Amino acid sequence: MTFLPPEGFPLSEIPGAFAAEIGDTVVVRAGTDTLTWAELHRGSNRVARGLLDAGAATGRIVALVLPNSTDLVLAVFACYKAGATPQVLSPRMRAAELDAVLELGEPAVVVTEPDGALVDRSRAVTVGELAAGRSDDDLAPVTATSWKAPTSGGSTGRPKIILSGRPAVTSPFDSDMWGIGAGEQALITAPLHHNAPFVTALTTIFLGGSVTLLTRFDAERTLSAIDEHAVTWVYLVPTMMRRITALPDEVRDRYALTSLRSVWHCAEPCPVWLKRTWIEWLGAERVWELYGGTEAEAGCTLRGDEWLRHVGSVGKVTWGQMKLLDADGAEVTEPGVEGEIYMRVTPGTPATYRYIGSEPTSRDGWSSLGDMGRFDADGYLYLHDRRSDMITVGGVNVYPAEIEAALVEHEQVLTAVVIGLPDADTGNRLHAIVHTPRQADVSADDIHAFLDGRLSRHKLPRSIELVHDSLRDAAGKVRRSELRAQRMPEPSR
Repeated sequence: MTFLPPEGFPLSEIPGAFAAEIGDTVVVRAGTDTLTWAELHRGSNRVARGLLDAGAATGRIVALVLPNSTDLVLAVFACYKAGATPQVLSPRMRAAELDAVLELGEPAVVVTEPDGALVDRSRAVTVGELAAGRSDDDLAPVTATSWKAPTSGGSTGRPKIILSGRPAVTSPFDSDMWGIGAGEQALITAPLHHNAPFVTALTTIFLGGSVTLLTRFDAERTLSAIDEHAVTWVYLVPTMMRRITALPDEVRDRYALTSLRSVWHCAEPCPVWLKRTWIEWLGAERVWELYGGTEAEAGCTLRGDEWLRHVGSVGKVTWGQMKLLDADGAEVTEPGVEGEIYMRVTPGTPATYRYIGSEPTSRDGWSSLGDMGRFDADGYLYLHDRRSDMITVGGVNVYPAEIEAALVEHEQVLTAVVIGLPDADTGNRLHAIVHTPRQADVSADDIHAFLDGRLSRHKLPRSIELVHDSLRDAAGKVRRSELRAQRMPEPSR
């Protein structure tokens, strides 16, 4: 492979450029399906014509309500060739959620599965229907005004669209940020309707690499896919890392993982014990962490050997700028003192995003995602919790993340979420929802005893609820407000 797209190369031209050079090479795998560069190029030409006939145009969004699949990647590039911005949405979204997002984005076309359940079927069409009877000849080059439009904010009940500030052209930003090189063999373990999986999968493709998409996460399948496809780069969230770690030694030992160059994790806090386990297993130089928002104004990255020198940190600021502000809006400059994390792009850099359906929380050009943290004397950032997640109990502020971190230290706890429920005496009481394996021999009393001595008395949950279903979605996100609403007492009449 000699071709590599220069900076500013139209994304619509990527499939054709690589098809001319490595047309028979597989670019995407999902389940038992594969797609070569030649198939991606010709197929996306056909689907792009279908999108144009259906109303897609430059500056418009096309909603792709599709699971991880070769069809999804085909549809993404068809959007670029039609000049439209792809917006990948979960096929499992509830009707009300989907309606709200579609109302915000006003997509020109909604692409779904043949059996997809969409409220507004008048705009819904399948990839097969778009391609049917249409030419696979090349289209005139065009550039979408924005290369992605992920959604966020579902945990608050108010969805928003985060429209990228970058047009649909190549940029070194994402490859530098995620450490993705030319010709990478990437394994994407989470759905592409989440931002990080979408960005890393597409960035791999832009650089002539090959992507294996898991249609659903499975711990052993992840390891076997690495060996089977000589995977060099993997995206995980800590929940997945925990499930892989929980595999019996004899299962993990079946896989050599010799091709693996780097494992990247993000999206949720990684317990110290879990990070140490992975570093000891794979080697510190192969374990990476990224902290940043979909907005991509600023962020941190950290390799395992650096983490060992700053245990618990998410790294130094590696792009953009960050600072901490206290509750009064004054900058926190003293190492070790907590503040709310504010970010901005490096001065002179174009805006990285625009919200549809929301306004950023900002002060004097700096915006916040609501995270709290502290810097150490060496400039390493340590996350505490989200400002909005803080629970006031008897006048004392309690951060759920601290309690959740203690809970997942228990060997039978997979994940945990701590919420505040109303209490007549203290205003709120702490309630822990704890995900344990179905076969686990552990009780709420056992877990309470485990926490006693690890946490101050005012941080001990008043009640502990054991569940056997995951509390986090495939991207590691928690819908905390929804969990709380489900457990709120019925209003008295």
